[in-house]
Formats: sequence, structure tokens, C-alpha cells
Amino acid sequence: MGCSLTPLRGLYNAGSVSDSKFADLTPFAAQIDFTVDRAAHCGVLRVIRQGFVSVAILSICLATALPVHAETLADPAWLRYEGGPKAQGPTSSLPAKNAFVLGRWSAIHPLFPQLKPARVLRADGFWLKTMQRNGAKYWLIIGSSDRGVLYGAFALLAQIAAQKNVSVIDDLQNPSAPIRWVSHWDNPDGSIERGYAGRSIFFEGGNIRSDLSRVSDYARLLASIGINGCAINNVNADPRLLRPDYLPQLARVADVFRHWGVKLAISVDLSSPISAGGMSTFDPLDPKVAAWWKQTVDGIYQQIPDFAGFVIKADSEGRSGPSQYGRNAADAANVIARALKPHHGVMMYRAFVYNHHLDWRDPKADRAKAAYDYFHPLDGKFEDNVVLQIKYGPIDFQVREPASPLFGAMQQTSEAIELQVTQEYTGQQRHLCFLVPMWKQTLDFDMHVSGNAVVGPRSLVGGRTQVNNIVSGRVWHHSLGGYNAVVNVGLDQYWLGHPLAMANLYGFGRLAWNPDLSAEKIADDWTGLTFGNDPKVAGTIPRMLLSSWHIYESYTGALGIGTLTDILGPHYGPGVESSERNGWGQWHRSDANGTGMDRTIATGTGYIGQYSPEVQKLYEPLEKCPDELLLFMHHVPYTFVLHLGKTVIQYIYDSHYAGAEEAATLVSQWKSLHGSIDDARYVEVLKRQEYQAGHAIVWRDAVVNWFHKMSGIPDAQGRVGHYPNRVEAEDMELSEYAPVEVTPWETASDGKAVACTGTEVCSASYDFTRQPGKYSVAVQYFDQNNGMARYEVLVNDHLLDSWAADDHLPSDKMNGHTSTRHVIKNIELHSGDILKVVGHPDGGEPAPLDYVEIVAER
Repeated sequence: MGCSLTPLRGLYNAGSVSDSKFADLTPFAAQIDFTVDRAAHCGVLRVIRQGFVSVAILSICLATALPVHAETLADPAWLRYEGGPKAQGPTSSLPAKNAFVLGRWSAIHPLFPQLKPARVLRADGFWLKTMQRNGAKYWLIIGSSDRGVLYGAFALLAQIAAQKNVSVIDDLQNPSAPIRWVSHWDNPDGSIERGYAGRSIFFEGGNIRSDLSRVSDYARLLASIGINGCAINNVNADPRLLRPDYLPQLARVADVFRHWGVKLAISVDLSSPISAGGMSTFDPLDPKVAAWWKQTVDGIYQQIPDFAGFVIKADSEGRSGPSQYGRNAADAANVIARALKPHHGVMMYRAFVYNHHLDWRDPKADRAKAAYDYFHPLDGKFEDNVVLQIKYGPIDFQVREPASPLFGAMQQTSEAIELQVTQEYTGQQRHLCFLVPMWKQTLDFDMHVSGNAVVGPRSLVGGRTQVNNIVSGRVWHHSLGGYNAVVNVGLDQYWLGHPLAMANLYGFGRLAWNPDLSAEKIADDWTGLTFGNDPKVAGTIPRMLLSSWHIYESYTGALGIGTLTDILGPHYGPGVESSERNGWGQWHRSDANGTGMDRTIATGTGYIGQYSPEVQKLYEPLEKCPDELLLFMHHVPYTFVLHLGKTVIQYIYDSHYAGAEEAATLVSQWKSLHGSIDDARYVEVLKRQEYQAGHAIVWRDAVVNWFHKMSGIPDAQGRVGHYPNRVEAEDMELSEYAPVEVTPWETASDGKAVACTGTEVCSASYDFTRQPGKYSVAVQYFDQNNGMARYEVLVNDHLLDSWAADDHLPSDKMNGHTSTRHVIKNIELHSGDILKVVGHPDGGEPAPLDYVEIVAER
């Protein structure tokens, strides 16, 4: 027995729905096919109409008992959706055989009057429940709303895909917070700011894309993890989106989103009354400006009646803001919030407001204090549909930051936490970095502020005011609050570039729904639903995910110093000094004697004083401050001894060497899955993990050599500055290659490289004099984005390997962004052999070489 397969693409492999309108509940009208161990299960969904309420009933033919499996529903891109047939017409009774029953509580309860939920079903919540009646068994998918029914269907399908026993279910779930949004930094021309996975799925050439099938897939994907809102454009907003002639284009996106219960939002610029409206002012207290916002918002809702609202970035990094008129953020937010309020729209106002022209010479200047200093005095002055959107830490998506003190400071204002799925400072989806453990540390952090809310059976009081309870609105009884994450998916086959990076989007959705979930649970679930239930896969991928954040932190910047990246450039490769002596305020204050920012109350910037007294006790005393945030809170000598017994400088050395070694183990772990993963994803992940292992060495060498030079303190293990297997390119016999200085110096071995001098072919040769045997040869070169140079490696003029520098790294210069490693294994070498690297420059890329590293195979 079989049926046509109509699968549902989510963040996992499972199920099916049709392409009907969400508001009519008929998204569930479809023909489905479940696969069991030895029998097919098929069924048809029928819709019962009772007055104005829809109840959908899916009858299935059970050839065997549950559990149900979904082994055939596997696709690297999470299943291609095919629209199924519409519902076959209304009926007024339950079938007298096993069936799935889907609908809102108000419609299902009359059919099963004996149902009594243990908890109240809140907005967007669902209840999965099995019931017996007259010899038939019913799987109930009950929602508080149509959207809740959809989420419940996804939840059941996830259990089926995970091969869980669903013969008996009683699972009632409510989302933790009403706002569960994602934001995109897409521009109308199709580019994406901080986008690492191709061009926009929404825009191209100034307009909304004509083909929105990819957007439909994305909306379905978001619905599968409970996301209910999506802002599609850059917070550095283009004013064209608010013009009346653009609204029909936005309405097309909203129509696609609506099928999956996702509401459209957009980012807007505060100066839009001038740039989009032709006015002479955008002063938020000017009545004419208020009238313009009202007219504009009313026009939006005429075409998009379920429009979610706006996201605003103002007075930050050069954006227009209320300060230009002597006004404040409450003035700016409220004038737009009042226009949104009659339509139940939300104003998400970003707390990312700071001066990026700080005086670095001032020891009291501190960017980390900016959000609190600006917004805390405004508490209680915002309209009740304004939500203050606060980055998880006080700086800017660093690999580790403390929870922003602003979370504990706005008792009369709704709050949302801003996270970043797109890995701006954490490897840009070229490096594996599973961010859920980091987010959990912030969400679980107790701000120790006063509050009294009910969470489950117990009251939440001052000692249990974790960030997740604050942003949910429960601590201070706000009806709004929640989560917004910068995602920046693109047209890349894997949405976010790295196939494993989607674990971050899945993890965000799961945490926004239920922040009490563990990182381990999320990693396990995503792996099983994405790659299947092979025991080796189920053990290996979660282990890789859960270790990856610590690994990345170890080789980039530990102890709370932040990622020591090039903050003046693309925020990707190392650039240790780039954050110093400028106005951006991401300083680490390293000098010859010590390192770290002094943010203490007693002698520093006073940042720690923005926390509650209990949290101050954790960070202010040097002897109590956790090692992992030491350099964020304190400036200490390099010889300061950490709680774990090492000096700061030795920990810097050790952690970076350990991190690079652990990055290499990710390669071997992935290789152990060969044959257990489909070839396409296996090859793609292997390529990225091998690249990461090489780039981790670039990071390691740059950071440890910089701190070695700055501190003058040697590495106790003698590694820093000593590379016995390394041959510097400038020391090789060169033909048409010439030595060049690299900037910053720490991003090249010994600060130098070689580059072709304008000819078509260059070479660097080395006379091998070591013991005969098998060796691996690593060629460190620079893969600039302004050409596609080619390289060859020869031994005694015999070609061993060749490749093209064809990656798309974010720089056209020789530096830490472009430094790349190519490894050739199992080369038989003898004393007297001539090892030669030949470079063929192309365009502006002069086939640059840094060094060759020759390591005996074990």
C-alpha cells in the first residue's frame, strides 16, 4: 500500500502539508506518506467545518502498529516540498478508524469533551494527545490558534522522523515568549551586509525577487522551529521600502510568509520622513512627522493587514537618530509605536547605541557602558508596544561576553534579546562554531534583580531572574518580549554556507520556544533530524558541535578578551592591534606589562557598577572574577595567576596551541563518518573542516607571536617563535619571487612572504636534507579575492599536486583573512631531493607564498 509523497521541509526531515492559505487551516490538507519498517501508511486529510471554526482530520491506514518511521524522507536540502491535493470536503463526524485530528482547541474540545489539559494552552501553544474511542485511536494535534496547530504538526512530524514511539503521546507546549523573530541584513540590490552564504533570497536589482519559491521554503523552515516574525532588510535601512510604490512588492513576501504563520517585518531608518516622504524634518516631536508615520503605517496595513512591525537602528554607527534634534530614543520609538498600535504592530528598537568616536586615551571611556547609560534613564517612558532589543553582550557579538547589564535595568520596558546566527565574529560560517552553548550561558545568567513572576508551579523571585525569564516578560509582567536573531541566509545550497551552520538557526528557534532546553538536547535532535539515526553519526556530530565554540574561542581569543580579529576590516581573520588606538571601543588595552580592560568600580570605567549588587560581587573582586571573563573585567599583569593555576600569558600560549590541535581533530572526527553521510554533504563539510584546521594555525601563530613580542615573556614549552619543520618562503631559492612585508606583521610567519614580480611563472625551491621517509607538506599561501592564482608542488621536477587559489575570502591583500593552508600527505622524501613550489599569478593576485612546513608522518 502506498501514496504519493508530499514531504514537508523543515529544519529536519519529516512530514507534509499543502500550499493552502494558513488562515483557513487548510495548510494541513494534503496526501501524505509515512513509511514504517515493513509497511506503508497512507491517508487523506478531511476538514470538518463547525460554524466559523475549522477542524482538520487526517485518516491513516495503519498496516502495523506505531512507532512510525520516516526513513525515506531524507534529502540534503531538507526535503523538497510538492503541493498536495486540497481537502476533499467537509464532514461532520470522526472516522471510525485510526486517525490524526488537527484543529484549534475551541473546535476539538466539543468532539472530545473529556479532555482536560493540565496547563493552560497559551498563544501559539499546542497539545499532542492520543485518545481512544469505540475501538479507534486518534492522534490529536490541538492548537490554541491555527499557528499552534501548525507548530504541533511539525512537533509530531519531528518525533516521527526521530523514530520515537508515538503510540501514546501527551505533550503540551507553550512558547516561552510572544516575539520569536529573525532579522536579515539584506539590501535591495541583493547584497547582504555580513552575509556569508550568497546573495539575498528576498531582493535583486532593487526589487523583490520575481521567484519567491526560495522564500516559501524559508518560511516553512522557520515555521518548523516556531519562528513567527521575519524582518527581511538591513537595519542600515534603505528608505525605498517605505514608499507607496514599493508596498505591493512587500505584500508579495507577506503573502508567502502567511502560509506558514510568519509575519513580515521590515527595518526602517528614522530619517524616512525626509528620505522617503520628502519632508524637511524627521524630528519625532514634530506633529507633521507623527502624521507622516501614521499615514505611512496605515498604508502598509491596508496592503499587509498582519504586518508585524518595525526594527530600528538609530544614533549608532552613523545612522540617523533623535539626537540630531535633541530628542531621545523614547521620543523616536514612541512616535512610530503610536502609529503601529491601532494595528497591533510592534516597534523593536535596538539598544545598539554607542559613540564610535570614543577617545581611546581616556581610561574611563568604555563602549560597554553605552547602552545602559543611554537607555536606563528612559525606563518607563516607552509606549507599551515598544520592545527594547538588547544584544546578548554589551559589545558586539563577540565569542564571549557577559550578559548585558541592560537586561536587569529596564523593569518598566519590554525587552528582547538579540542574538546572531550569522557568525560575524565567530568564523563567518567557514569555521564550525555551534553557538547554542554560548547563548545558553547568557540566557541562564541570573541578573539578581527584583521580580516576582510565576514560572511553572513555583514563584520566580529575585534569586531566579535569569535573562530568559526577563526577556519573556514574566519577571516584570510584560505582555511583549522575546527573541530576535540576525540570520542572513542566502542562495547557497545549504542556506548558511556551512552545512553544519544550520544547527545554529535550529538551535535559536528551539531556545526561543523553550530556553530551558540543553545544548546537548538541541545538538542531538538536530543531528538526528538532519542526518538520520545512524549511531556513529548520532555520536560524532553532536560531539563536534558541542566542542566547537570552545575550540574557536581557544584559538581566537580566550579569557574574555574577545576575538582578536580585524575589527577595522571584515571581522574574520586575526588582526590583534586593529582594535587599539581608535574610536570603536573594542579595546583590550594590552601593553608591555599586562592586558585586559579595567571595568571595575574601584579603579576602572565603572562598568561593573551597572549590575545588581550580587553580580558586582561576582565580577568586581579580582580574586573571584571567573577566568573566562577576567580580561573583559580587569587589566592584569601577564604574570597574574588564574584560578586554574596558570599565568595569563602562559594560558594565552597554551589555549591557542590547544585550540589549533583540537580544530584538527574535527577533521578526523568528520572523516570517521565517511560512508555514513551522503557524498555531497560529506565532501562539503570535509573541505570546510580542513580549511578551518589550517586557518586555526594562522590564528594561533598571529596571536601568540603578537603577545610574545608585546610581553617579552617566553613560552614555557618553547613553542612560540620556534618552528623546526617550517621553511620560510623568503629563505628558499627564489626565481621571479621577491620578499614582501605583510601587514599586519603577525599574520605572516616572520612577518614576511614572497610574491611574484610580474612574470607569468615564479618558483621557490628547497633542498631537502632530513632523514628519508614519508612526510606531509603544508604550503601556506595567500588566497586573495582579486585573482585566481595557481600553484604546483614538485619533487625533483615531478609534479605531486596542483590547485587553484579559488576561494572567496574577504580581502584582496596578504593578511590573516587570506592566509590559507594546502596539505599534501604521504610524500616520500630523501636527502637531496629538491622540493619546488611553482606559482602562476592571476589578475591582482601575485601567487604569494608564506612558508612550507614539512612534517614526518606518524
